[in-house]
Order: sequence, then structure tokens, then C-alpha cells
Amino acid sequence: MSWQDVYKSKLTTAEEAVKHIQSGNRVVIGHACSEPLELVDAMVKNKDQYKDVEIVHMVAMGKSEYTKPEMAPHFRHNALFVGGSTRKAVNEARADYTPCFFTEVPRLFKEGYLPVDVALIQLSRPDEHGYCSFGLSCDYTKPAAECAKIVIAEVNDQMPRTMGDSFIHISEIDHIVETSYPIIELQPPKIGDVEKAIGQNCAKLIEDGSTLQLGIGAIPDAVLLFLKDKKDLGIHSEMFSDGVVELVEAGVINNSKKSIHKGKMVVTFLMGTKRLYDFVDNNPSVELYPVDYVNNPCVIMQNEKMVSINSCIQIDLMGQVGSESIGLRQFSGVGGQVDYVRGVSMAKGGKSIIAIPSTASKGKVSRIVPLLDEGSAVTTSRNDVHYVVTEYGIADLRGKTLKERGRALINIAHPDFRSMLIEEWEKRFNCKF
Repeated sequence: MSWQDVYKSKLTTAEEAVKHIQSGNRVVIGHACSEPLELVDAMVKNKDQYKDVEIVHMVAMGKSEYTKPEMAPHFRHNALFVGGSTRKAVNEARADYTPCFFTEVPRLFKEGYLPVDVALIQLSRPDEHGYCSFGLSCDYTKPAAECAKIVIAEVNDQMPRTMGDSFIHISEIDHIVETSYPIIELQPPKIGDVEKAIGQNCAKLIEDGSTLQLGIGAIPDAVLLFLKDKKDLGIHSEMFSDGVVELVEAGVINNSKKSIHKGKMVVTFLMGTKRLYDFVDNNPSVELYPVDYVNNPCVIMQNEKMVSINSCIQIDLMGQVGSESIGLRQFSGVGGQVDYVRGVSMAKGGKSIIAIPSTASKGKVSRIVPLLDEGSAVTTSRNDVHYVVTEYGIADLRGKTLKERGRALINIAHPDFRSMLIEEWEKRFNCKF
């Protein structure tokens, strides 16, 4: 049989495909903007046929209706990263959260910690050899499909075809549902004066020839605004968004000085608008690989002048970084922050940056605090932190004593909170600031 005949033999509807899910199964859903919306909707509509189905994923960009209270007999969500549509369920104990580094998620599937019964994924159309691309999300999605007992795929003719280790052959898919709808988009965030000031401070630490890891949000996008005078930048990042496209088109990002994957932007997933999706479609300069490669600190460290930029919720005067919870309330997850902080710290000329606004809640709360909120998880340890950046400046914590760290952090805190922080510092170290 030709691959075309095999493909046709596996075609079905979403409604029929999800009937292969059984009660008690663990179902892993494709990540972020590659979430297979029609399959997830069909699964939810078929809820009465299921009991105790575990739904596993990280950033959910769909409706997440399986987390509604009335779905409790049918579905239990296990979040590896908590997002806006799943946060309420996790914090009301109607869903679970599993702490893990992003780079280790494939290991949970491969080594049997979280055996995969069914993978629901979204792919591009097959090429002339019968291979579909994982499109915007290779990350844990490809490893989940490789480990699953049953693979159910939406083949969406609007999914971009991305390069790298981002392909699956038709023969490895059990059931195929053809779809055609616009891929989920993440609109650019609003960048205010605070974010611009932080971006400008971060840009001071980025040298020509650096390779960058950028997270999601206004601060990473603001950093990009201040890199237009830089030369020969590269990308090795868990993801990037629209802002990178402009710097590629301006010649600022050309990947020519990268130590590995020279000439290529390497990521594990993508989130943005159609402008980004059109840019990466069939673009040989952009390569996606599974997250256990892209976020592996031993891979990251091979890039000289590697710079990572991440954010957090709070940082205490010792330099402990809390990025995922507010007290006992789970807000997000570990993600790839620690993967990159550690990989960058081992890279020649590497610089890891934690970039945050100095305040939260419209200026009512300091993000630099004497102690993390009671119950808050420490995401990045004080031993790992290098640079901390706010709109008020840059604190280099590497090689600093606890006393010196506290002083450096107070100097970049919001002025409204410095007297409180100084009082705590003086009490702790029994000396004048």
C-alpha cells in the first residue's frame, strides 16, 4: 500500500476517533497553540462514555471544559503547568498539579512515570513522503505521540510545516481527522514604560554575537525593542514569538555566531500571530526539536555568550526566586526557567537574567520582599541566580554574600518599599545599610 492509501484508511471523524478513549485512560493533549480543538471538543461531548479519564498537558489555550465541576466523574486534569483556563480547577483541588522541569516531561512518558494511553495531537498536512510536521509544538507533544498506545491526530491544512526533528509518519498514527481552522493565536502584549525600562536594562547585558532564550510576555518583547543596534544575535530558546521576526528581517538575528546549530533558530514550541506562523512555515532557518533536547542544560551550555531572560512573581533578599506560586496557590509552573538558568550558568560567557517589574498590584506590592510568601515554592534557588533586573537597574548576585545580595536587590527595588526592606536588612545583618 502507498502512504496515501494508508492515510485514507485511517480517516475518520472527531466523534468516532474519541470513542477509542477508554475509562481510566491517561490522555496527553498537544501543547499550547497546537491544541487539537476539534478532538478535545469531541472528547468533552462524549463525556458520558468515560469515567476517570486523566487529562495531561502544560499550557492549555483552549476552553478546558473538562475542568468544569460537573465533569468530575468523567475527567481529572493533571497539569504539568498551570494556565489561565485551568488555574481555578487546580486551586480548588478539582485538578492536580505535578511539579517538573520542562526538559524532563518526555522522561515522565518514556520511563513510565506517566504512561501514555492516548495522545491527541494536531499536525500539518503530509508531505510527498507521508510525513506530517508537529507544527508549532514539538516539545512534549512528539515524545507523547511516540510513547502512546493510541495516537489520534487532527491534520489541519492551516498548521505550518516546521523543520528539525518535528515529523511523524502517517504509519505511526492510528486515527486521522482532517480539519481546517485558524491556528490559535497569542496576541502581542501591551508594553508600558516599566517594561521598556526593564527591556533597556536587559539589553545592556546582551553583547554582539549572543544567543538568546526568551520567555513569553511584555518583558521579553520589550527587550527585543532595544536590540536593534546589536549584531549577529542567535536564538536557542524553548519558544519565541512575533518580536523575533522583526529582528530577523532587520538582520540583527542571523545565528551566524552560534556555537551549535549555526545559522538556525532552535526552539521547542512557538506562540504568536499568523505573521509568526507564516514566517516559520517551511522555513529552513527555524528548527523545532523535542524539549528534552532543546531545554537540556548540557545542550544549552554549548552556546557561548548564551543569555536567558525569564521572569518571576517574587524574589527575596537572599535571591530565592518564586516563579510559580503565590503562597500555596499555584499560579503557573516551573516551565523551562531552571533548565536555562542552569544551562546558561555553565556556558562560556553565559548570563542568566531574572527580569521583573519592581511592584505588582498597581504599585501596592513589592516584588522584592524580605521573605517569600508563606507556602510559596522556590523555583530557582539562590545558588543559581545571576542577574536580577528591574526598571530601576541591574543587580549581579553571583559571588555575593547574603548581606551584599540584599543590598544589591534593595537598590533596584521600588523607592516606595526601600525603607521597609532596609529596616529588615539592618535587623537581619545587625548593621547600618
